[in-house]
Amino acid sequence: METDANAHELLNEATEWLQYSRGVTQLLAELVHESEELDCAQMSLALDAIGAMTQRGLWCLAEGRAGLVGVAAQR
Repeated sequence: METDANAHELLNEATEWLQYSRGVTQLLAELVHESEELDCAQMSLALDAIGAMTQRGLWCLAEGRAGLVGVAAQR
């Protein structure tokens, strides 16, 4: 994972990943609601993808916040 990005870049990336995760979650919910049969293997892959996007977003958020705290402490 990249660590040379500044705090604002990390927070922007976090927002993007969490928005992707939300979008896929909404799409998956619609598909489940409309589907008569569920493909468990595909559902598992989709849930894993949501988990990975959310994890990346949270990592970026934590790193970005740590960067902002570091900048504030230097002032």
